[in-house]
Amino acid sequence: MRYAAIDIGSNAVRLLIADIIENNGSVSFKKNTLIRVPLRLGDDAFLQQHISDRKAADLVKTMQAFRNLMDVYKVIDYMAYATSAMREAKNGLDIVRTIKGTADLDLEIVTGQKEAKIIYANHAEQNIDKGKNYLYIDVGGGSTELSFFSDAKLLASRSFNIGTIRILDNQDKEETWNEMREFVREHSRPFKTISGIGTGGNINKLYKLSEEKNNAPLSFIKLKSLYNYLNSFSLKDRINVLGINQDRADVIIPACEIYISVMKWANMKNMYVPSLGLVDGIIQILIEKNFENND
Repeated sequence: MRYAAIDIGSNAVRLLIADIIENNGSVSFKKNTLIRVPLRLGDDAFLQQHISDRKAADLVKTMQAFRNLMDVYKVIDYMAYATSAMREAKNGLDIVRTIKGTADLDLEIVTGQKEAKIIYANHAEQNIDKGKNYLYIDVGGGSTELSFFSDAKLLASRSFNIGTIRILDNQDKEETWNEMREFVREHSRPFKTISGIGTGGNINKLYKLSEEKNNAPLSFIKLKSLYNYLNSFSLKDRINVLGINQDRADVIIPACEIYISVMKWANMKNMYVPSLGLVDGIIQILIEKNFENND
């Protein structure tokens, strides 16, 4: 049995096809195929509040390809969500209708709040130590989702219009940074210690570059030194010398800046990087929907 998750982000579009495993009453999933296409919808959406005909056509073609792959893999259920770029594009709903007519895919443009819920549906904190205090930090191209947990209970969650593409395009606002800082300080104040859980493609890449072993957390000091190291290279050299993909080499710097800022505001020394993202949360939601309905 296979499920699929589609995430139409501001930087990249992803398809995850997952094998669903039932074992002694518990249900989990194993990643089968993950495809990432760097469409950069945010460049259009944040500057013009409109996705260009060329990028819209590329998105429709990508969705047709995803639909064909889902058919070949015999996917029995799926969810497709679009986030910050499609939220801001005035022609977002028109593109959703075109995708339905051309690729026969139902796509939902989700609010920032719902995006945060999907991300923490992964329950990564339960695999670390669910009795501790955590701040989920998910950095995307257009927005950053923050969720505070204590004793496995959600205390506060919010989405901010600060993301890597938005920063590169100079579309981030000082007042939004200030709001995010106040939110983090206010909700981290009651805790003596708080650990981070970082999700998103950039933090996964940073974690690989850190060469931490055995799922050890990434320290604030290590992240800061990584940032300084990467920032000492030109964009061209990050691609040619360090071997970072072209569509990652520019966004990784503002991503670092966001993670470092949030960790500093929360007085956080460590961040766990469980290699999860929105697509993993979508699969988890599909499992809960289908298996709770069967009980």
